[in-house]
Amino acid sequence: MIKYWLLLFFLSAYVAQGQIKDPLENVVITSSKKKTQVRTNKNGQLEVNISPEDVQKFEAAGLVRYSDFGARGNGKTDDINAIAAAHAFANKHSLLVKADEGATYYIGGQERTAVIQTDTDFGTSAFIIDDTKVQNRSAPVFLVSSSLQPFKPEGITSLKRNQKKVDVSLAGSSLITVTNSAVMHYIRFGLNQNNGSSQTDIFAVDKNGQVDADAPIIWDFDQITEITALPIDEETLYISGGRFTTIANQAESKYNYYSRNITIRRSNVLVDGLEHRITGEGDQGAPYRGFITIEDCAYVTVKNTTLTGHKTYRTIGRAGKPVSMGSYDLSVSRALNVSFVNCRQTNDIDDRTYWGILGSNYCKNLLYDSCTFSRFDAHKGVANATIRNSTLGHMGINAIGSGTLTVENTTVRGRSLVNLRSDYGSTWQGEFIIRNCTFVPNGGRTSSASLISGSYSGQHDFGYTCYMPERITIEGLHIDDSNHPEDYLGAAIFTDFNPEMTDDSFQEKFPYVRTREVVLRDVTTASGKPLRISDNQFMFKGVKVEID
Repeated sequence: MIKYWLLLFFLSAYVAQGQIKDPLENVVITSSKKKTQVRTNKNGQLEVNISPEDVQKFEAAGLVRYSDFGARGNGKTDDINAIAAAHAFANKHSLLVKADEGATYYIGGQERTAVIQTDTDFGTSAFIIDDTKVQNRSAPVFLVSSSLQPFKPEGITSLKRNQKKVDVSLAGSSLITVTNSAVMHYIRFGLNQNNGSSQTDIFAVDKNGQVDADAPIIWDFDQITEITALPIDEETLYISGGRFTTIANQAESKYNYYSRNITIRRSNVLVDGLEHRITGEGDQGAPYRGFITIEDCAYVTVKNTTLTGHKTYRTIGRAGKPVSMGSYDLSVSRALNVSFVNCRQTNDIDDRTYWGILGSNYCKNLLYDSCTFSRFDAHKGVANATIRNSTLGHMGINAIGSGTLTVENTTVRGRSLVNLRSDYGSTWQGEFIIRNCTFVPNGGRTSSASLISGSYSGQHDFGYTCYMPERITIEGLHIDDSNHPEDYLGAAIFTDFNPEMTDDSFQEKFPYVRTREVVLRDVTTASGKPLRISDNQFMFKGVKVEID
């Protein structure tokens, strides 16, 4: 008797900014005596027929290959439909997906997303992603998603910072995302000024509602206007290999971000041994959101991976003046416990014509370990971050957030050791720990060194109280300030955050909570000059500096 399997995939209703979006894949799978084939119907759906013999063969092998679904792998024929079909079938039957050895898959500009829900081995195969003519620049090429569906928990109407438990009972551990649209945070200052973003947070709870203490609730929510629970997959999904090349878009240089990428929206994922390069960047181009984009998930590790910085283009910002556009090969948003281990980029990390490799928002517990990248960056706050055994290039460490920022066994070649982003209030509510590091100011160019940089006028409302780290501990730091100007007085702990604040007559409309204590142990300088507190001694007169 002929068996028919009919599966209409409305896969991966995914969560972004608290809203459950429409599905990105629509595939009809049947099994009849007809041959295995893939075609597109008039509604744009993939219609995939798998012969009963092939179903048995694939299940017996425990895997499928892209060529099983018609992929040519010749670098010219568009293979995205075959790739998407292979993953759709593998998702239904819990099979490994394995790319064909030696193949080069061309992926054109049509809107088609391959949804990954099973282990995938890209191997040594190559993928060419052509962004020169794209139907939908926001549609990822691959979406790593969970088969567990998000839902809206009932009864949670408010939350408190550091609350240890929420009144909810769940089937298993989940991520909770919450939003209060009545409160605006991150009201940006400067050339890309804006009116801010709705208050939001993401945290992990167990089935009894106990909040993970390592990723605490960081805001008071007087009300909650949107809430979603994202079940956490218990088993790790593995993605390995793959040599990806993006043919860059030639669009107008405006803030029209491209997301033709691998987007991960599933918890417990390991990406290992991937490579991404970029070709075809010209005189103009729209920016990229990140070739690897990680969002609304937890426990994701990217290791042994090579990425590429994007060329920096300029446009007119919201203040009506020219600005450089951020363009990323890594993007992390509303995610917990994300690690980058033994990763690097193809570009020179000191080449200023390329933008920094990472951009992140609303994250907790980010890690760089043994990475060589042009920068680390946390835009709209990170709660706890660690950088160790790494080298950071011309854009250095840029962050705002809370908790503990730990930097150890690392060389930083930026303009400062740590820059507190002034467009979001140069705020860090917590502490810095710096251990056994080397700071090469401005990548060795002539420079007056400063360790902690930022700017705060006291006149702009960012939507929250702004803090400097309460305590800064520096143990074992060498400052290579050998290339300095003639009038150099020595490295400063703090830059002049507010040149207008020179005496008690200056009034901050929105007061800045300044550092209480700096502890210095085994700090040396190539110039031989001792550290100073700041060019603005008045602003930092209340800071206790302990030197061992």
